[in-house]
Amino acid sequence: MNAEAIQQIGVLGAGQMGAGIAHVAAVAGYKVALADVSLERAEAGKAGIAKRLGRAVEKGKLSAEDREAALARITPVVGPAGLSTCDIAIEAATENIDLKRKLFKALDEACKPGCILASNTSSISITLLAAVTGRPEEVVGMHFMNPVPVMKLVELIRGLATSDATYAATLELAAKLGKTTITSKDSPGFIVNRILIPLINEACFALQEGLATAADIDTGIKLGLNHPMGPLELADLIGLDTCLAIADVLHRELGEDKYRAANVLRVHVAAGWLGRKTGRGFYDYRK
Repeated sequence: MNAEAIQQIGVLGAGQMGAGIAHVAAVAGYKVALADVSLERAEAGKAGIAKRLGRAVEKGKLSAEDREAALARITPVVGPAGLSTCDIAIEAATENIDLKRKLFKALDEACKPGCILASNTSSISITLLAAVTGRPEEVVGMHFMNPVPVMKLVELIRGLATSDATYAATLELAAKLGKTTITSKDSPGFIVNRILIPLINEACFALQEGLATAADIDTGIKLGLNHPMGPLELADLIGLDTCLAIADVLHRELGEDKYRAANVLRVHVAAGWLGRKTGRGFYDYRK
C-alpha cells in the first residue's frame, strides 16, 4: 500500500480522538468510514464533527460548501466490519491493552488484504498490537494530538515488523492531512508522552503535597515556562483516565519509580472526575 492508493480512511472509535481524526481526513478530501460499537454512537460522532465544522464556518475559516462536502464524505458504520473496504484503518479506542489487542484482531479479520492497520495509541507497544494480526508488517502507530483539528503533530511509531512501505505511506498520508510528523522507536510513551506524563504527574504530586493550588501550579508553568496550558489544565483536557493509563504503562514497562502515578490522580479517576469530558477534574467545568 502506498499513499496514492489510500482513497478511503477508516476510523475505529467515534469519541473525541476518533471524531477528530475523521474530521481532519474528511476536510482533506478523503472518504471516511467512522465506526463505533453502535450506529448511534458513530452518528453521534459525526454530529459532533458537524457542530465543529459549523463553528469553523461562523469564524470564516471554512465555507459552508466545504463544510457540507466534508460531512458528505463521512459515513457512520458499526464496528471493525464496517471498515472492510478501507485502505487504512486507524484505531482510536480507549487506552487499554486488552481492548486494543481485541480490536486489532478484529480489524485484521475484517479489513481487506493490503489495508494498513494503524493505532492512535499514546503509549502501548505497536509490536504487541501487531502480534495478534496476520499482517504485522502493515501495522504502524499514528498518534494524533488532542484536539486533532488544531494540533499539527502526528507521532509515527514503527513496530518491530513495520515495513518501509507501510511507514512511507503513513508518513505521506500524515502530510496530506496537513500534519507535521516525528518518528519514535516502539518504546512505552514514545516521545511526547514519555516527557509529558511525568510533567503532569509531578504537577499532581505538587498539588497532592499542598505545594500550591492547581491554579497557581498552572499559572507558574504557563508564565514561567511559556507553555500555552498548565499541566493540570492539560490533564483535564486529555482526560485524567487517559493520563493515568499512560502513567501506569510507563511505570509497568520501564520499571522506574519516577513514573509511579500520584494518588491524587488515581483518586480523581476513581471518583469519575475525568476532566472536561465529565465536567469535573482538577477544575470544575459545570459552571
